[in-house]
Amino acid sequence: MSKKNELGIGGKAAIAGAIGSAAVAAALLFVSKKKKDEKLKSFTTPFDEQPETD
Repeated sequence: MSKKNELGIGGKAAIAGAIGSAAVAAALLFVSKKKKDEKLKSFTTPFDEQPETD
């Protein structure tokens, strides 16, 4: 007789929790990178505009 590998409700909940927490972590990394990129853009000057001089 072969033993059937069933996860049951607890195992499925654990897998769903791991996938959910990984998705949340990925979303937080994406948002923090996006904010960092926006902050960096504000400090750089575009090449097509001449810098202001007196």
